Amino acid sequence: MFFFETVLIPIFLIIGIWGPRRRRIRASLLLFFYTLFGSILMLFAILVINLQVGSFDYQLLFLCNFSEIKQKFLWLCFFLSFSAKIPMMPFHIWLPEAHVEAPTTGSVILAGILLKLGSYGFLRFSIPLFPYASVYYLPLVYTICIISIIYSSLTAIRQSDLKKVIAYASVAHMNTIVLGLFSLNIQGIEGSILQMISHGIVSSALFFLVGILYDRYHTRLLKYYGGIVQVMPVFISILFLCIFANCSLPGTSNFIGELCLFSGVAQDNIFVTIFGAFGIILSGVYSLWLYNKLSFGNLKVQYISKFIDITYREFHVLLPLLFLLILLGIYPNIVIEKLHLISLYYKI
Repeated sequence: MFFFETVLIPIFLIIGIWGPRRRRIRASLLLFFYTLFGSILMLFAILVINLQVGSFDYQLLFLCNFSEIKQKFLWLCFFLSFSAKIPMMPFHIWLPEAHVEAPTTGSVILAGILLKLGSYGFLRFSIPLFPYASVYYLPLVYTICIISIIYSSLTAIRQSDLKKVIAYASVAHMNTIVLGLFSLNIQGIEGSILQMISHGIVSSALFFLVGILYDRYHTRLLKYYGGIVQVMPVFISILFLCIFANCSLPGTSNFIGELCLFSGVAQDNIFVTIFGAFGIILSGVYSLWLYNKLSFGNLKVQYISKFIDITYREFHVLLPLLFLLILLGIYPNIVIEKLHLISLYYKI
């Protein structure tokens, strides 16, 4: 748990010290207090486990049979901690603030790595250690995930800040991952893991692209942009691929992840699958709306008079992400075969 929590220290400092705007202290404190609240409950649950088992050995915990009431209590404590890190409603407020106030590197680290801590926690601890509670609270998890997906997607549509659009999209995608994890079958869990990898690639690329615009023109407000396809063709071409990946179009890594994920959820509950898949439609709405506002229309020369396309250094930073985005969309077996081997090893 110590190392689980200390990974938040770098992002706390990156936002609080190197954030570009005045609200950076508020954003870093929101991040700190939301995660602290959940972590205190998880620490309490870990101490309760130690009192019963007498050890923190993970292998030994698998052999311990917790009572149904204790499983429910411990599962809720872990759930509150992990849901704040994903984040799920109503603990999602800190994420858009953190992304908006963080520098580009901070947003890339946050989207690419740190958001996966919560979903990893569910997969590693909550589901295997408390199987009865995981099934018992399944309606609660499905309900929160569906509300989070639809709410964050609708909120993304009405944002005027480029980073906030992608931040709320991240909330929707991460809750989609949780849906797959709690389908409690191989197909859904493997799809969720693949989607975690894909989300880290696509979101990191999108935040880096937004950072390129902000470094040049010092604004992320959509109203100052338009017609960029005329003056930044390479930038818009890369954005085109990333936006389509964010929409989960075939040929991109997001498509494979969500296809497996929703196939697993459909085996458990078809109605949840329908409502969850509605988030894919909404992702197409806000993604294409964002691309249209940036790319087409008239240049806003009254606000920005000089446009510069991406440099070789920026292109070479994005190139590995684009390569992985397409590779996992065309040949996902690179990851899926390894997941099959792991599931066979652990006899899942």
